[in-house]
Amino acid sequence: MTSTPPTTLGPTGSEDAADCTHTDTVATFFRALADPTRLKLLEFILDGERTSADCVVHAGISQPRVSVHLSCLVDCGYVAARRDGKKLRYSTGDPRVVDLIVRARALAVDNAAALICCTHIPPTSPDA
Repeated sequence: MTSTPPTTLGPTGSEDAADCTHTDTVATFFRALADPTRLKLLEFILDGERTSADCVVHAGISQPRVSVHLSCLVDCGYVAARRDGKKLRYSTGDPRVVDLIVRARALAVDNAAALICCTHIPPTSPDA
């Protein structure tokens, strides 16, 4: 009789987090930034601490949708949230994120023609 090893759950309770490889982790890291709305919110927060109400106005989408995107950014470590009375205030969770976004913008500019012509990555909807 063989025994099954115990299941280890990741922070979100998923079993596959225990089997996560380095490549999977890095891919997830970039997938969190692949959403245009999350990227827009992250870039907005990089300029200074913001409330969720500020983020709603900036993103132009509903508060519940902004909340979901902000939760993702917090859970993935891009943004830190702190409670200030009834409000949550969001700021850059890791100063390296600023450098990452600056470098990503520069690479996107340098590779704009190739990115526009890339047929392997489907275009995202503007309301992602």
